[in-house]
Amino acid sequence: MRAIQMSEYGGPEVLQLVELPLPEPAPGEVLVRVTRAGLNFADTHRRTNSYLAQDELPLVPGSEVAGVRKDNGERVVALCGSGGYAEYATAPGALTFPIPEGVDDETALALVLQGLTAWHLYRTCARTSGGESVVVHAAAGGVGSLAVQLGKSMGAGRVIATASTHDKRALALELGADAAVDSAAEGLTERLVQANLGTPVDVVFEMAGGAMFDASLDALAPFGRLVTYGIASGNGNSVRSGELMRRSRAIVGFWFVHCIDRPAMIDQALADLFERVRRGDLRVVTGPAYPLADAARAQADLAERRTTGKVTLDPTA
Repeated sequence: MRAIQMSEYGGPEVLQLVELPLPEPAPGEVLVRVTRAGLNFADTHRRTNSYLAQDELPLVPGSEVAGVRKDNGERVVALCGSGGYAEYATAPGALTFPIPEGVDDETALALVLQGLTAWHLYRTCARTSGGESVVVHAAAGGVGSLAVQLGKSMGAGRVIATASTHDKRALALELGADAAVDSAAEGLTERLVQANLGTPVDVVFEMAGGAMFDASLDALAPFGRLVTYGIASGNGNSVRSGELMRRSRAIVGFWFVHCIDRPAMIDQALADLFERVRRGDLRVVTGPAYPLADAARAQADLAERRTTGKVTLDPTA
């Protein structure tokens, strides 16, 4: 089968198209003929060896796939951990889910990881309620575009989006944000407060780290929560306990990996997301589908913020 493999860490050029044997499913796993493989920003960190978990090389990247189970012909979406950038992938049966009728591959892929992340940012981490103001960074991206739409039904009041371009901010407003501001770190605190009608914000969903993290923390009201779920900038942050106490602020970390061995955190939330799509209450913004051989270009475009919505690879192209 054709697959994308990396034998060293580095830039997008380390992603090489190779021929590999079909993977053999272990006990409890299923074999999936991949029709679409999802890309996530975490894939770029795994490529540069800056991910939270360590990988062994050589590695076929890709943590999520949509396709057809070889044993029963069922259309499924699956969390495979790795191995997704290929024509075939194995995945635990417990993390393989039927795709409802009328739902396309890109939508299913967006919901299974990015949608679940957005859902848990509200329900598990921030626990929004009472019309609290919520800031969604990278609001035109995979997680952000879904988080903007989920806001009101998840207890948010004013939803403030940030994005790097006019077109992306316009999309966030179209998806239901009450305000959209430039995501540049300089002056961000002031823009967030202004967008919240002159008052500090209650919740921020932050995935960049570095200066954006600091500016977001400074924008929090007393008892506000900053939920951090990524370090896209590559710059970490240090926070002193006294800084949190003085304004009764909280920082909550979220890594989706910790949901995987807790089925209740996935099954209920994914069913809810699929139902929202069925009702027409949730729109998945689909980005480009790159041919499998163009995985390097796809990751480069994703890292440089040249994409919008859910980005995928097409192993059939």
